[in-house]
Amino acid sequence: MRNAELVDDLGEPVPIEGTPRRVVSLVPSLTEAVEVSAPGRLIGATDYCTHPAGLDVERVGGSKYPKLDRVLALEPDLVLANSEENRPEDVETLRANGIPVFVMAAAESVPAALGSLRRIFGQVYGIDEPEWLDTADELWREVEPERHRAVIPVWRKPWIVLGRDTFAGDMLRRVGVENVYSGHSERYPRPSLEELQKTGADLVVLPDEPYEFTQDDGPGFFPEMRPVLVSGRYLTWYGPSLVDAYAALRESVR
Repeated sequence: MRNAELVDDLGEPVPIEGTPRRVVSLVPSLTEAVEVSAPGRLIGATDYCTHPAGLDVERVGGSKYPKLDRVLALEPDLVLANSEENRPEDVETLRANGIPVFVMAAAESVPAALGSLRRIFGQVYGIDEPEWLDTADELWREVEPERHRAVIPVWRKPWIVLGRDTFAGDMLRRVGVENVYSGHSERYPRPSLEELQKTGADLVVLPDEPYEFTQDDGPGFFPEMRPVLVSGRYLTWYGPSLVDAYAALRESVR
């Protein structure tokens, strides 16, 4: 596919010419994935782009509320965004100012995320598939038999949990943990604490991002469930972390 014909995951045109060399990423997962796989092309990233360690680029605020003036001042030839993490109005503002934006669809599964990454590497960056992606694909291909049923909060005040069709929910499903809200009509339901406590789940999986659950803030609300505190990066990031996440998550939920 020629760059003139490139479209993003949402079917929107991405009018780049040649290989992008000045890229701003508004998504921590994509920041790590592209910098590890095609180093030296990122010139800007969000304040929450903590990986790879030592990344020395201009910081442009948060994913939900990036400082668009900083992004525009960098004069990027491409911005990377995600349909769930970034606001459509920010994407439209960048495009209105002549900046090509590739929006990755919110992944509903591990294979979907890996497929989007393959498109970015092959069609946007024009590079071979990185070794870590092949390894992640092999590690996460199988779905283990269900051993546990879990509630998976991602926020509290109010309580927000994983619902249907989420990347993190699929990650856990593949290591034998069924999300009790996987059949919910919403991707991120907001049940009451009383409802959560009565689900019959035997595990409560508590990541340290986006809300930072800790041993002292989380487990005490679910006295009938075994608490499993996990790295939010291992549970929700799609990129090189998927390789280490496989063993880490499997061990956590034994």
